[in-house]
Amino acid sequence: MIANVLVMIRKRSRTVIGAALLGCGLMTPYAALAADCPNPNALGTSRTLVVDPAEHPRIGTMQYPETLPLADHEVVLTFDDGPLPKYSNQVLAILASQCVKATFFTIGSQARFNPEGVRKLIAAGHTVGTHSQNHPLTMNKMPLERVRQEVDDGIASTLAALNGDKSKLAPFFRIPGLMRAEIPEAYLASQGIQVWSADFPADDWRHVSPQRVYDLAIQRIEAKRKGILLLHDIQPRTVAALPRILNTLKERGYRIVHVVPATADRPATPTEPQQWLMHPPTETVATTRWPKIPNFVFTATRTLPAPVFADMDWHDADILDHAQHARVAVPVRTPWPQPQLTQLAPVSTLPIPAADVFHVPEALDLTLLAARSAASRRLAQRATGPAVGAPRAQAISAQQARHPKQAAHQIPAAARDRIHGGPMRVAPPAASNASVRVAKRTPRAEASAAGKRVPD
Repeated sequence: MIANVLVMIRKRSRTVIGAALLGCGLMTPYAALAADCPNPNALGTSRTLVVDPAEHPRIGTMQYPETLPLADHEVVLTFDDGPLPKYSNQVLAILASQCVKATFFTIGSQARFNPEGVRKLIAAGHTVGTHSQNHPLTMNKMPLERVRQEVDDGIASTLAALNGDKSKLAPFFRIPGLMRAEIPEAYLASQGIQVWSADFPADDWRHVSPQRVYDLAIQRIEAKRKGILLLHDIQPRTVAALPRILNTLKERGYRIVHVVPATADRPATPTEPQQWLMHPPTETVATTRWPKIPNFVFTATRTLPAPVFADMDWHDADILDHAQHARVAVPVRTPWPQPQLTQLAPVSTLPIPAADVFHVPEALDLTLLAARSAASRRLAQRATGPAVGAPRAQAISAQQARHPKQAAHQIPAAARDRIHGGPMRVAPPAASNASVRVAKRTPRAEASAAGKRVPD
């Protein structure tokens, strides 16, 4: 019984000691921060992020797909164009009052005239990068030689202010005016320098009021909820707006992250590729839940033998010899299938009729009287010769030629004879091999035949 109690006491003691040690380990950064910061209500720096410029050469969603791997409500403060003692010193004092660490991109000419300002940035624990030598706004149009001169001179001037200590200068660079181009980006990447853009600016380089700088900074931070804030430590409006910006960030639960470069003694912070995106895909997106394809390892690989000319069907020895010596592939005509004509089925045909089938003897001029019209009879009379009353018909034709309009309304002589009941004269038929017998008709018979006549 006593042995069991002693075992339980030992287990509880170990649990309490382990919990205490774990609590001390978790509280160590905050305790150190509280000890270093005289202001207990300060915003402070929540953590330090170590990045490798070679792995992620360009960051900032204002121009690039990637940004720093920040969590929600994490902000990185950056300042350009310094150091300028009148305003840069005030910015340093404001950041120190809130125990905040930031990244400064200095101009080489400014560092040459104010080397003490660069050393103050390092002494305060901030990260120092470069921003070219003379801040040209045409770096996107410069040739490689001028780009190299601006970048290298800016680094040399800042290093001179740091007494040549390269360990104090971060390989971070921000292109003046964010005038990105392929030439400066490629050169900076070849030098192992990381190009910084931003995620949201505060427009403090414009002629705006401090209130406008504050409003833009907070509105744009709230819109993305994390990212890199771009400010300038040489502007009086920035000095006036910075305290309110830091206080508002603290009130709304934002945290400040300090970024430093990776070195041999300080490895990069472990991250996942999607953390470098401003809005990484969530689990609701199908691509994030799709199973990954494993990397297959082939135990054995065989190489098929290359074909030789002897295996090919060459019909021309000269072409084969030329191809072997010139090592040029000879084009081979592809034997495409030729179209074949469709065989038509035999069709029975009728014999062609003889020409004499359609021959009508010219002497045969038989026409039924009932089917003849007045015009046909006149043509028949002209063909057989002059009939009785021909002089009168000729006189009427001459009169019709002289008066064509009246002739159109005149009644033919044969029709008048029928109307007035006069005797009908029939011209004798022409001489032919067959004799035709024509009977004389009375007026009543003629009227009956006219009713049965086929219309012309």
